[in-house]
Formats: sequence, C-alpha cells, structure tokens
Amino acid sequence: MALSLLDANDQKGKHAPSWYAASANSLDEFPSAKGALKFDVAIVGAGFSGLSSALHLSQLGYKVCVLDAHRVGWGASGRNGGQVGSGQRIEQDELESLVGFDHAKRAFDIGVEAGDLVRSLIKKHKIDCAYKDGTIEAMHRKRYDKEALEYVEMMHEKYDYHSLSYLTRQEMNEKVGSSDFSGGSLDTKCGHLHPLNYARGLAKAAIKAGAEIFEMSRVIATRTGKHCKVITVDAEITADKIILATNGYLGGLDGHVANRVMPINNFIIATQPLSDEMCKSLIRDGEAVCDSRFVVNYFRISEDNRMLFGGGENYSYKFPSDITKVVRKPMLQIYPQLKDAQIDYAWGGTLAITYKRLPHFEFRDDGIINISGYSGSGVHMATMAGKIVAEAVNGQMAKFDIISQLPTPKFPGGSALRWPLLPLALTWYAMRDRF
Repeated sequence: MALSLLDANDQKGKHAPSWYAASANSLDEFPSAKGALKFDVAIVGAGFSGLSSALHLSQLGYKVCVLDAHRVGWGASGRNGGQVGSGQRIEQDELESLVGFDHAKRAFDIGVEAGDLVRSLIKKHKIDCAYKDGTIEAMHRKRYDKEALEYVEMMHEKYDYHSLSYLTRQEMNEKVGSSDFSGGSLDTKCGHLHPLNYARGLAKAAIKAGAEIFEMSRVIATRTGKHCKVITVDAEITADKIILATNGYLGGLDGHVANRVMPINNFIIATQPLSDEMCKSLIRDGEAVCDSRFVVNYFRISEDNRMLFGGGENYSYKFPSDITKVVRKPMLQIYPQLKDAQIDYAWGGTLAITYKRLPHFEFRDDGIINISGYSGSGVHMATMAGKIVAEAVNGQMAKFDIISQLPTPKFPGGSALRWPLLPLALTWYAMRDRF
C-alpha cells in the first residue's frame, strides 16, 4: 500500500503520544464494520465533522453510521490546539473583498453561531472538556497595531460584534507575559477546550441519539450510482448519501476534493506541570493565545498547569524526527523563562487548508457530500459543518449554500503538483515573518 497520512506517523489504532491522549476521559472502543450493511447516510471520518453530522442526522431520524480508519478523534480533532473560534478563518475585510459584504456577513454569522453551537453541545450533553472563555490574538510586529485597532472598530461598527476588544501594548504585556508582542485583541466569545475529550463527548452523544460508530474500518473506496457504497476491507455499506468528513486524511478517496483541500502537518509540545505563579505570569487570565505570524504560534495553559504550545509545520507525509526541537525554539522565543521546563509530550497532526483558507463544502448529484478544509478553525466550524450538512440532507440548503459558495479554487497544479509548489510559497511567507 502506498504511503498514507493515515499510517505514515502513527501506530495502527493508537492515538498520538499527546497530553490529550494521556489525560483523556474513558471511551469504550467501537467494533469494526463487517459484512453487508445498509444506512441512510454513511459518514467517513470520526472527527468533529463526522461526529457532529452523525449526532444531528440521528436527531432528525436518519439511520447513520460513522467509519474511521483508527479511533474516534484519532486525527486532527484529537490533537489540535483546542481553540474555539468565532466567525471564519480569514478576517472579514478580506472575506468582503472576495464575496462582498452581504455574503461575508452571512458567512460570519454562521461562524459565530458555530462557536455558540460548541458551547451549547457541551452544556446539553454534559461534555467534560474543560471549556474556558477567551482568546487573544497577539501582534508580533508593532506596525500591525494600527491595523488591529482599525479591525476591532470595523467589527463593532459594520458587524455589531462587540465581544472583540483592542489590547494596547501595555494591556498585552499585562495579559501575556512576553516582550515578544505589541498590541492585539481579545475575543470573549471565543475560548478553548480539551479537543479529544470534546470529540469523545460528541461520540457518546451521537451513539445515544442512535448513530452507529465503526472504528478500525478504513474506507478504501466509494462507489456511486443508484445507491452509494462505501467499501472497507471487511464491509460493504450501502447508503443514500456519503459524507466525506476526512479533512486532512482524505488521501485518494476523491480527486475532485483533493484538488482543493491540502493536508499540512502541525506540531505541539506540553511542558511539565508548572506552578500557579508561573502560569499566571505566562497568561494571566488563562485565555488561549495565537500570534500574527504567517506560520502561527498558538498556546494556552492546560487544566493541570502545563504550557501547551503549538508551532511549526511541514508539508510532507512524515513528521520531523525531533518534534520537541522544532516547537521548543519558537516557544523559547516568546517565553525564554521556560528554558528549564521539561517537555513531557510532543506530537504532530494533520489538518487541511484550502487556497483561500475557507471551508470547502460540496453537495453533489452523485450522492457524495464533502465538508472539509477548515484551515485551522476546525473546532467550531467542523462542529457547525455537521449541523449544516444534516440540515442539507433534510432538504434545508440555505446555510450549506452560503458556505459552499465561498471560493475554494484548485491549488496551482492540482493534487499532483500542489506539494512542490505550495511549500515554496508558504516558506516565502514564513521567511517574511523573520525580517
């Protein structure tokens, strides 16, 4: 079998060696799919998208199954930075330049609703995932401060979005104990959580609603026709619709989607538990933080007082041999006071980006539906995608149409040449951050 991101860096059926896996709530393993099975909807991928789709479709009365090559939350959903956003991945003035104000406003409102959905699901289903309000965007160059202030003012005036506030350099330094940053912004409608526990909570809710989950059931092909079919090594599932909820782990399942949705790898480390005093000096009020670099650094304090720091990325199938070294460097640039902190966990994961950093939704006549390409905003938008796709299957296309009409052009060279071309461009932008 050709090298795949499903098996290039991880043990079969085992979660990445992350702090999330080490601290996860218990969840019984699910069986593999076997034999001839029939469902209304078959969902490929047991991450946030797939589990949310299964939950919402089951609540509408559909017979639904979810298939995963490994385990629930095994991919990016169980490995990411845990930041819950609001709105879309790109800023609203950029989105307006692509689609105009009216469409941009509708897409933004869906993104705001997405964050609200995450919080409501946590509350409704009593998901124990340590959710906490607040995210900070920290400017790593003083020249960005004016833009940050103007953006906050624009969001207040044009979008009536008042949970976003500007932070001066002094306020930033008081909140985030690093001299690396200038001004920035605080969004109290965003937050952060333990993503693997959130995924496991969604799985439990979906099962309770009537969905079936099959783990260790790698999908090797899909077929369309009078009825759709999903093929695994041990099963053939017949369904009216197939939802591709694989994000960065699509592989060769669908070339049309692969031309527009590209996997990239990102990395996180977790320090030893730190003192309460140290944690307060790093992030005074416990928000999650991301910075303004093109290759973004993102970090937060875990519920057991570890610094969880994400940074660095690559575009190959293989992760670096020393993830700690890759991520520790930007962490110490921002927080030199952590130079003596032991690194207890280091792991990588694969997310998916699109050319314009906007989600890629498709509802095709052949019965295939795709929801992916969250470009780093997957906790809230992947959850929302599940609700939107359930509504679409049930005949309510309004929100699906808004997202599916956002521009997600092919990468230059398509899936064949995107690997050599895109890393060159991204490396150039990353170099600009250093000068």
